[in-house]
Amino acid sequence: MADDSQGDRSRFYSDRGLARDAKVEGLNYHGINPALLIEKIIRERILDSLYYKDACFALTSSTILDRIVALTYIGGQYGAQKPTEFLCLVFKLLQLQPEKEIVVEMLKSDDGGEEWKYLRAVAAFYVRLTFPAREVYELLEPFYADYRKLRVRHLGGWSLTTMDQFVDELLREERVCDIALPRIPTRMMLEEAGELEARDSALGSEVEESDDEEEA
Repeated sequence: MADDSQGDRSRFYSDRGLARDAKVEGLNYHGINPALLIEKIIRERILDSLYYKDACFALTSSTILDRIVALTYIGGQYGAQKPTEFLCLVFKLLQLQPEKEIVVEMLKSDDGGEEWKYLRAVAAFYVRLTFPAREVYELLEPFYADYRKLRVRHLGGWSLTTMDQFVDELLREERVCDIALPRIPTRMMLEEAGELEARDSALGSEVEESDDEEEA
C-alpha cells in the first residue's frame, strides 16, 4: 500500500508558497492561485532567499507596508539569479491578497516625494499582475506624468529608469522584472469594445493650444 504522506509531501513541495484561501473570483487572479502568477522557478528562488525568510515570511497586510516603503530599487533577479527585495515583496503581496481598495490606496497615496515612489512601483506591478484589463489602464495611465527616477537592479548590475517608463513597460511589454505578465487586450481593443474612452494625449493638448494661439 502506497504511503499517502509521501504523496502529500510531494504536492506540498511542488507547489510551495501558494496563497491560502485564494479569493480567485473576488479579486480576478486570472482564474489561478495568485502565487502562481510568479513562475515556479522564480517562486522557488524567492522562497529559498534569505531576504524572504528573514524579512517577509511573517509579514501581514499592514506590516508589509513598512518593508515596501523601505525599498530603494526595483528589479527582478540579480547576481547569480537571486530575487530582488522588490520581487520578494510583490510575491508576498500575492500571498496576502490585500483588498483591492488597499492596493489602490497604495498606488495613489504617493504625494510625489522621493519617500513613497517605490510603494507606487510595487502597487503598480501588483495591479498589472492581478487587476482586470480596463482597471489596469485606468489606474496606471495617470502615472505617465510621473517622471521620477527609479533605480533598477538586474543581472547585469544597476541602471536607472523613470516611473513613466516603468508604467509604459507594464502596459506594453510581455515580461517586466523577469516576470511574464498576464496577457491583456491592447488599449485600442478596449476602446473599440467600448470599455475605455480614448485617452487624451498631453502632446495633443499642447498642439491644440498652440493652434489656438496661432489663430488668435
